[in-house]
Amino acid sequence: MVICIEPMVNEGVKDIVLSDDGYTYMTADGKRSAHFEHTIVITNGEPEILTKI
Repeated sequence: MVICIEPMVNEGVKDIVLSDDGYTYMTADGKRSAHFEHTIVITNGEPEILTKI
C-alpha cells in the first residue's frame, strides 16, 4: 500500500478551498500557507518513506 501524508500549515484559518482550476487548494481566507508531502510505502516489513530528504 502507498499513502501520502500532506500536512498544511496556514497563517490564517484552517479551512481550505479548491480553486476553479480543479487542482489547486488554498486557504479560505487567502492568507499564506506551506505544504509538503511524504510518500510512504507499507509492505510486510517496515514502512519506507520514499520522499526522504
